[in-house]
Parts: sequence; C-alpha cells; structure tokens
Amino acid sequence: KLKELENTKKGVVMRLAPSPSGPMHIGHAITGALTSVYVKKYNGKFILRIEDTNPENIYSPSYKLLPRDANWIFRNISEVWIQSDRIKIYYTYAEKLIKKDSAYVCTCNQDRFRQYSKNKKNCPCRLLSIKEDIARWNNMLNKKGFKQGEAALRFKSSMTHNNPAMRDFPLARINESKHPRQGTKYRVWPLMNLSVLVDDIEAGMTHIIRGKDHADNAKRQELMYKVLNKEPPKTYFMGRYKFKGLEISCSKTKEKIEKGEFSGW
Repeated sequence: KLKELENTKKGVVMRLAPSPSGPMHIGHAITGALTSVYVKKYNGKFILRIEDTNPENIYSPSYKLLPRDANWIFRNISEVWIQSDRIKIYYTYAEKLIKKDSAYVCTCNQDRFRQYSKNKKNCPCRLLSIKEDIARWNNMLNKKGFKQGEAALRFKSSMTHNNPAMRDFPLARINESKHPRQGTKYRVWPLMNLSVLVDDIEAGMTHIIRGKDHADNAKRQELMYKVLNKEPPKTYFMGRYKFKGLEISCSKTKEKIEKGEFSGW
C-alpha cells in the first residue's frame, strides 16, 4: 500500500503539470499515476496544468493530446488549466512581489550577473527603490520599452546563499516570439518558479508529487511562499527512471517522427 499523505484534513488538491512539447510520455504517466491514485483515495481534486509559458518550445497539437491522454490514463482529471490563458494573474503577483520589495527588475546581462553571483555580491539593480522597479516593470510590459534580453524580473533572495542556484533567481523575461496560442498578445512571460507558485496558490494546492530534479525549484518557491505569507504544499519527490535504449524526450521524439524514424506518436 502507498503511505498516507500528511495533513489531509482540509482536503486534497494535486496536479500534473506537463509542458506542451509533445503528448504525454511514460515519465508523466508514472508521476501522474501516483497523483491520480492519491486523489482517488482522498476524494480530492486533480488538475491537469499545461505549462506553455515558453513560446519557443510548444507543439500545438499537445493542447488536445495532453488532456486526451490524461483522461485515458488517469480517468479522474477534475480541471484543465492552460498557463498562457492566465498571464495577467502572473503580472498581478509580480507587481505584488515588487511592492513587497522582494523582486526587482535587473538590466545586467547574463555574464555580468553571473559574475556578481560567483563573487556573492549584490547586483546594483537590487538597490533600486520600489518606485523605480515598478517603472522598470512597466517598461518591460511596454512594447516601446526594454527589448528582449535587456531586462528580467528577479526574486530578491540572497546573493550570499550557499547554493548558487538560489541567488536572486529570475521570475520573468521578455520573449517576443509568436506564441502558438496567444500570438503576440504578450511580450513578458513568467518563468517556471513564478507561474508554478501562482497557480499552486490560486488552486489551493495541498500536495505535490514531482521529480527530484525539481528539488531546487521547490526551495525557491518556499522562499516566495514565505514572502506572501502562504503555506507551501507538502511536496514529495520521485527519482527519475532511465530506460535502456529509449530516450524519454518529447522534443527529441518529435524530431525522430519528423525524420521518419518513428511513424507517429
């Protein structure tokens, strides 16, 4: 039997959150199957969340394939959320973090910021006033403002953290690529740690099963929960499976289909 989940008295809300780079694969099925069984056990809510905030890595048929596959495998999906339909909600939270002096707009290029991080020194952008950061944020949103690559929203964690991955990590960036679903409606796109945090809060997420490769992301999100005075979900981590002779990658599988190595999904 599976072990009991902790803190279930107030109900259970869980999710599976694939990116639409292809249909569901075996990795999703393994994590999702555990999630599905727990949701059934506690009569909870199971959200399928399509994480499509990277306009450059989207396979358009996935918007139909992922819900179809999820319903076929798990049979207890309660709701389907699509992140690119929720962009303005992420903007609201971004502004909230700026106003709490917990996020800032950085105009350093990646090499310069990497050097600050390596030396455990604060980036000069970190010292700007909240008013100036709001102005910079509006400049990110403005099509006549910052250009792609010129600015990014960062979380104000600590530049002296022992783990370099935790040092003032990015939350949003400008990407003017045409989005398969939203076209050119938006130019500022949330990165994973912002969009995941917001959706988990808005959904009332209680428990999460995710791969061990997301351990640092979970720690980043815990810092953000603390700033927003929210209780983070209970998170459980799974090791990754490696199948000999079979590469589990939607992007690479898609390339092989296009080359004729596979006849289709």
